[in-house]
Amino acid sequence: MIWGLLLAWLYVARHLAIPVFVAIGIYGWNKGWPRRKTYGFLAAWWLFVALISLFLAQARYVSLAGPMFEFWIIFGAIGALAVAYGEGIRALRVRRPLLAEVAVSGPFAPQELDRYSRHIMLREIGGMGQRKLKDSKVLVVGAGGLGAPVLLYLAAAGVGQIGVIDDDVVENSNLQRQIIHADQRIGMPKVFSAQMAMKALNPHIEVRPYNRRLTEDIAADLIAEHDLIIDGSDNFDTRDLVNKVCVQTGKPLISGAITQWEGQVSLYHPAAGGPCYACVFPNRPAPGMVPTCAEAGVAGPLPGIIGAMMAMEAVKYLTGAGETLAGRMLIHDALYGQTRVIGARRRTDCTVCGARPAGP
Repeated sequence: MIWGLLLAWLYVARHLAIPVFVAIGIYGWNKGWPRRKTYGFLAAWWLFVALISLFLAQARYVSLAGPMFEFWIIFGAIGALAVAYGEGIRALRVRRPLLAEVAVSGPFAPQELDRYSRHIMLREIGGMGQRKLKDSKVLVVGAGGLGAPVLLYLAAAGVGQIGVIDDDVVENSNLQRQIIHADQRIGMPKVFSAQMAMKALNPHIEVRPYNRRLTEDIAADLIAEHDLIIDGSDNFDTRDLVNKVCVQTGKPLISGAITQWEGQVSLYHPAAGGPCYACVFPNRPAPGMVPTCAEAGVAGPLPGIIGAMMAMEAVKYLTGAGETLAGRMLIHDALYGQTRVIGARRRTDCTVCGARPAGP
């Protein structure tokens, strides 16, 4: 009776063992089993079949058992190698973002490698580019409509030190577009509200809030401390001051502006041969020609569109990826969904940068 059952098993092992293997794999995949669970069931089935085959091979019915045991040993070894290879490739894909570059350029916390992995996978940024972001110091002028998305995206991108200067407080009317702030922080200085949001988004960065207006007496020292200046201010006095000091200190400036449905952004860097802000806008508009958002209104998502473009320009400039908007101005019309880019050249008669030689 027992030998009859064993012989019956030999028949089953010969003819159904492989289909059972396939059935276990398909069933586990359809049920969404974790890989380890599926591998466990397959290994258990292999061990069971191999042991029965070994027993039969050593019994008096060895002629019937044939090469079953040797077959299952080879089959199991091949399967184990295939699983090990697959898991190794999967592990490399998770860690693949140019870890050699990251190791050479400096230490990242394990959480940072995972956080910035989508950046590091990009050929144009890679580990070296992400390290440049981590080592960079960026000053953002204004924590309002444009500053809000710029600050959030710079924080998310991993810019190591971000300064933000603004003397305003959060108001209820800001929340229609200034997404870095929150209803619970109405009345709080914008720079501290922005700091809270940025640190909540990325605790691996340093945020330096300056709760005051940018003025002549501090502008030069503050701007000189940073690698890149981003101007999201809403008045011409501040824009002109930022541009003048950036020209004097040789710092690149990304400047954006919005009104109603339209926005614009460009990168100004006379030290590298490009124009400055005054080259493009030598004269202020007449009073009333460019109303403020409070006077004319502004579409809520528009600052997000232009601010995200400014942040993208910052990432490209700091990492050296692609082509920046230096010498070009991007103009976006959100009402009609149109975007165009126009050229901008340095003017030799510019009252701000015209007398200064280009180049480092």
